[in-house]
Amino acid sequence: MLKLYDYAGSGNCYKVRLLLAQLGHEYERVPVDIFAGESTTPEHLARNPAGRTPVLELPSGETIAESNAILLYLAEGTPFLPGDLLGRAHVWQWLFFEQNFLEPNLGTARFWRLTGRDAERPEAFAARVEAGRVALEMLERHLAGRRFLVDDHYTVADVSLFAYAHVTQDAGIDVGPYPAGRGWLDNVRATVGFTNDLDPYLPNAKTGTGGRSVHS
Repeated sequence: MLKLYDYAGSGNCYKVRLLLAQLGHEYERVPVDIFAGESTTPEHLARNPAGRTPVLELPSGETIAESNAILLYLAEGTPFLPGDLLGRAHVWQWLFFEQNFLEPNLGTARFWRLTGRDAERPEAFAARVEAGRVALEMLERHLAGRRFLVDDHYTVADVSLFAYAHVTQDAGIDVGPYPAGRGWLDNVRATVGFTNDLDPYLPNAKTGTGGRSVHS
């Protein structure tokens, strides 16, 4: 059986759980408290040298780290990943966009704001929020007239970007100015097998440490 090492409040972990649910895969979920140091134990570092979550462990014992790599692995041979090279390249395009523009800014701003760190670094927080808005504007331009990101079909690109795009309010960003984005979020929510089990951060998130991995 598949085994998923994850943290309930992480959008990166949530995206994997969402795809697993929509694929109908059974798996064992292993909570990793990243704020209690559980992601830096020798055991977890053996699964992922970067000490981050999520990590997917295969029945063979082999592991896959990085959320979007996990999505691509799980989606292979399914309708969630196009069979033609151009369609796949467009999926990769949006997965790279998510990790370069969306997650580092919306994910970090969400984490800082929900754990009170925004007050400690107000200028840095404001910069993340502004960069998050810019990313949403880019997304809005592409989604105008589209139901989903790639060829109007629901793919892992939508799964990946939904994870942090649907909680912009946690980062202090109103989705009101993004009508195409709001429509896209609703389209994702209407897909078969959709579930949303993204939890709040645990209380120790306000004092715990862990670098960039704390919200991944």
